[in-house]
Amino acid sequence: MFVTFEGPEGAGKSTAIRSLATALEQAGYSVLVTREPGAGSFGKKIRALLLEQGDVVPEAELLLFLADRANHVETIIRPALASGTIILCDRHADSSVAYQGYARGVDIDFLKRGNSFATKGLKPHLTLLFDLDPVVGLQRIGDGRDNNRLDHEPLEFHRKVRAGFLDLASQEPERWVILDATKAPDALCADALAEIQRRLSR
Repeated sequence: MFVTFEGPEGAGKSTAIRSLATALEQAGYSVLVTREPGAGSFGKKIRALLLEQGDVVPEAELLLFLADRANHVETIIRPALASGTIILCDRHADSSVAYQGYARGVDIDFLKRGNSFATKGLKPHLTLLFDLDPVVGLQRIGDGRDNNRLDHEPLEFHRKVRAGFLDLASQEPERWVILDATKAPDALCADALAEIQRRLSR
């Protein structure tokens, strides 16, 4: 089962993923926690390029994300799926559509075709959207932004990202589940776990 976690900055995805992995492993499942960008040695190099300060045109930014995604899917995600592992992925293809498409203005149809090319058509079985007002999310991360270029974009950029995620979720309600990321971490994790267990029981 391939589960992706999407949402604006500071929504609590990474914290929830760690707790979910522990809960699923205790229930007897094999679990892989991964992320985009930054999985594997190749991904780590691309992540360093993407998140460092400096001017990068949207087209170059997108192509780096797609290169990371293609390698990630082929060398990490597909082998894990074939072995029956549950994959918990912090960001995936939908982030490119929200950030580079809705927020940066890159053609969304082109983005979706690029994602399909990079993943060879692979799509998540479940996408959990940790929805949060970006004002709150940016306050949460505060000084812990770690020189991440995307964190330092203006508020209007992050509002467009959130709107993009919500629009994508409305287009594929069978795949997406919207979670209230204003909840306490334990409650948010419980909601996410319930959705994963519901899919596993099908």
